[in-house]
Amino acid sequence: MSLNTNEAREVILSHHTDAQWRRREQEVLQWAAREKQRKHAKKTKLLGHINVDAELFPALMLLQQKQITTEFSCAGVSPLDEPEDHSLYAYLTIIASERTEQFVQLTMKRMRHRLLISFEPARNRYDLSSFYIGHNRSFCQMIKQCAEIFENEV
Repeated sequence: MSLNTNEAREVILSHHTDAQWRRREQEVLQWAAREKQRKHAKKTKLLGHINVDAELFPALMLLQQKQITTEFSCAGVSPLDEPEDHSLYAYLTIIASERTEQFVQLTMKRMRHRLLISFEPARNRYDLSSFYIGHNRSFCQMIKQCAEIFENEV
């Protein structure tokens, strides 16, 4: 069975107002225009055999313990840490499953407008990211909190 064009596209699951999308776009433009000076290299920790951002490491560990498979992640906590190789938004990619869907619902409930969630049917995965620039550290902390309470609230 092949996917049609609509099924192959990314589907945005989170809800944001037009004003929130305009604010996000304005932040990107301001970030692009700002001068960036490198302060220090990205901080990483080893998770299994993969280096991950140290800020997101605690959440990734908890998710792994709760059998939620992560695929990619980036904390991108400070645009000044690594201006050339910086993710504007912290993000986490997780493989779809019944458990994952429960976790996604929990994060949507708790993080609301601070979270952008998309689903890629062709790859069977969710992408969760901070919605605004500069909220990466709080994204990492909130994802960790969601991972901590997952199963207790579901």
